[in-house]
Amino acid sequence: MQKRVVITGMGAVTSLGLGAENFWNSIKAGKSGITAIERVDVADLPTRVGAEIKEFDANSFIEKKEIKRMDRFAQYAVAATELAIADSRLDVGAINRKRTGVIIGTGIGGVETIEKQHDVLLEKGPDRVSPFFVPMMLPNMATGLIAIKYKLTGFSECIVAACASSTNAIGDAYKVIQRNGADVMIAGGAEAAITRLALAGFCAMKAMTTNGDAASASRPFDANRDGFVLGEGAGVLILEELNHALSRGASIIAEVVGYGCTNDAYHITGVPEGGEGAAECMRLAIEDARIKPAAIGYINAHGTSTPVNDRNETAAIKTVFGEYAYRLPISSTKSMTGHLLGAAGAIEAIITASALKEGFLPPTVNYKTPDPECDLDYIPNVGRKTNIEYGLTNSFGFGGQNASLVLKRFN
Repeated sequence: MQKRVVITGMGAVTSLGLGAENFWNSIKAGKSGITAIERVDVADLPTRVGAEIKEFDANSFIEKKEIKRMDRFAQYAVAATELAIADSRLDVGAINRKRTGVIIGTGIGGVETIEKQHDVLLEKGPDRVSPFFVPMMLPNMATGLIAIKYKLTGFSECIVAACASSTNAIGDAYKVIQRNGADVMIAGGAEAAITRLALAGFCAMKAMTTNGDAASASRPFDANRDGFVLGEGAGVLILEELNHALSRGASIIAEVVGYGCTNDAYHITGVPEGGEGAAECMRLAIEDARIKPAAIGYINAHGTSTPVNDRNETAAIKTVFGEYAYRLPISSTKSMTGHLLGAAGAIEAIITASALKEGFLPPTVNYKTPDPECDLDYIPNVGRKTNIEYGLTNSFGFGGQNASLVLKRFN
């Protein structure tokens, strides 16, 4: 018999604040975390805004000597994990560490370290490159550092699947517990790609907005959208086998009941018209949850604010849900958080779980001009009090990666 999997803790490190509760309160209020980029020189770049974390003190979570040996993305991951464990009231000293695992996804990993150490190589020579360069830049180091910190020897993995990474991480963790491979899984994603090189690369692809007004730069599904806004941060969830959670008196936030994963097999960065791969991914997640499509009461869309993604995700939703798609509330919270790439799915799973628990559907802000090709209910500008039983969250990435989760309100 398959085990049931519940969410008992959540931790967020975002431009909208630290902690899942602070983050969720900002999302409910329609607050934007997008501002002018300050950490990086963007004077000669067409994109100058991002969801940059202005206030993060790594010393609050990590020993000073260790901070210098960790890329920013790993610092965010470790901090989000500490917040999630505190939120879950999980006694790490009392659990079976052999049956507790870690899966943290990232799209890029230590790109800031790569840039800085490349500068050292060119300016000072190879002898001055840090001996910590390689472990700092490795994408799996967030997983490794969390496992080391809490001495967790169970199932361990790093997912690198572009913008689907952390949704895949949560989905894989769910399946590990479901098949009785673990009692507890720490799962999520982290990204810190607001760097000069990464920004230049995305700008060269013409994927990012050139709108200099931070307040309106990210406008998913709006007719005037012109590209995504880069964000950074981390989201981590504590997943537990239901009886394990109940036996320790845990407060259960939501239940994970479905997971879908597909590939478009189409193009390295593009998506097929109609979003066939995305549609199949949603279908698989719904089938895995053993429900009908009409049971879904809310979709947290991938909704990047790029012309191609939003149009094709809309088409994919219509394919899966048929006429019901026009009555199904959908929002893109990237309108407030920007696009956290490999960490996007994790913070959006936090949002979806919070929406289920509280009975409140968050808005898509900056929605002003309807697009005839994006003609569904995107919860424009103001959220809604609505009790729902099931929510679906989507993440789609370069390389054709698609991942979807179905979460259920816990009764």
